[in-house]
Amino acid sequence: MPQPPQSPNVRWHHATVTRALREQRNGHKSVMLWLTGLSGSGKSTIAHAVEEALFAVPCRTFVLDGDNVRHGLNGDLGFSPADRAENLRRVGEVGKLFVEAGVITLAAFISPFRSERRRVRGLFPHGDFLEVYVKCPVEVCEQRDVKGLYRKARAGEVKEFTGISSPYEEPANPELVLDTSQQSEEESAAAVLRLLRERGILQ
Repeated sequence: MPQPPQSPNVRWHHATVTRALREQRNGHKSVMLWLTGLSGSGKSTIAHAVEEALFAVPCRTFVLDGDNVRHGLNGDLGFSPADRAENLRRVGEVGKLFVEAGVITLAAFISPFRSERRRVRGLFPHGDFLEVYVKCPVEVCEQRDVKGLYRKARAGEVKEFTGISSPYEEPANPELVLDTSQQSEEESAAAVLRLLRERGILQ
């Protein structure tokens, strides 16, 4: 996948208030939690449940949600394969800045292709990107189809819809797998929090 053009005459500014100082002030480390899975699998629901639990601790946290970023930051992008890849690239770059700011950052995106997820992971130092596969059979996702997207995809009204007319490539080695056809929202969120403790993000 080609790299985006680099702006000329720019240099990274190293702030005197470092990530380590921010993490020390916050009382926890920062990380990018990347939730991937089919539409309707429960990615956003789990991400927000985890954020609520972290906020109550309290932790510095923020959710980058697929629909929300397309309202502004990525409002100029459509849904072609190239635009979808650029959508994820921008989200990854924003997440990188949030992690540098000491924030536990959650991203809830279908992100169907391994190559795109691998590209985003490559933006982060080792250990700063945790891939969470929100696994759910397409039949169950269709039953939860509050937006009516699966129905439209079956009718041919939505082209290249992941799980119907476009493939979803399951993560090969995610840090965590959540089966939301078997696990409740509470169980799934608790598993993410355990992962954060195991990785030393939370004390």
